[in-house]
Amino acid sequence: MSTTPGVRLPLPGRAPASHNVHGPSALGHDLRRFWSLTFTLARTEFKLRFYGSVLGYVWTLVRPLLLFSVLWVFFTKIGHVNDGKKPGEKYYGAQLLGSIVLFTFFVEATTGAVRSVVDRENLVRKIHFPRLVIPLSVVLLALFNLAMNMIVVLIFALGAGVTPMLSWLELPLIIGALVLFSTGVAMLLSALFVHFRDIQPIWEVIQQILFYASPVIISIQTVIAKVSATELHIYMLNPLAVIFQQFRHAMITNATPSAGTVLGSWAALGGALAIVIAIFIIGFTVFNRAAARIAENL
Repeated sequence: MSTTPGVRLPLPGRAPASHNVHGPSALGHDLRRFWSLTFTLARTEFKLRFYGSVLGYVWTLVRPLLLFSVLWVFFTKIGHVNDGKKPGEKYYGAQLLGSIVLFTFFVEATTGAVRSVVDRENLVRKIHFPRLVIPLSVVLLALFNLAMNMIVVLIFALGAGVTPMLSWLELPLIIGALVLFSTGVAMLLSALFVHFRDIQPIWEVIQQILFYASPVIISIQTVIAKVSATELHIYMLNPLAVIFQQFRHAMITNATPSAGTVLGSWAALGGALAIVIAIFIIGFTVFNRAAARIAENL
């Protein structure tokens, strides 16, 4: 078979270069279209996830509720740890369930985003749209689940004896900080996974570390009693530790110290806040630079 000098034939099994559509940028030029696409993609994925399922949404509650049940029974009934007898551990069950639900959102948003771009390779190659829509739709889907699960947490808390407090008004700020942090991590992981497939197993290990390095199972009072002041400051540099502790204080009981009280002042939380902002900026920057070349690297 003869070919014209200087003309390259497309490789078998790979779309011709002319069919590869490079993304305009991470955000594109029309923010209204950007958010519309993000919401549509998240809503479609939400419907597909429960299509043909008898229990539907209930399945999103099974995992956090099972984990909560096992941990609650083991640490309070068998191990007699965090049994709620200390003032700061009052309503330990509600504190534990709330932290698990928040951590479940973080895991869904970040783990789901790792492979999100690669799994939509055909869409990325053929359609011209803002690439950031893909990981953000994963975060938005996780946020849908968090909103419904949070209703269950509040019902459980009220049933356990928690009374409504003025500090409940902090919930949007707490969720907002968690979403901002999760979005930054999601953007970073989804962009890196296109080039480095080891990101997925590495992130699974890091998730486990973050679970035990946050006040999910063990109360902050126990942490304070076991570590030095320097180690406590390092512990509270974890944004999830700050977010979960503030949730416990604001939403469940003021008997447990706020994140600011743990470190002596709200100004001391500047390190954790700086990490959240830095992760978001780094995540967006990395994804934005990779957006136009994603189709070439898949």
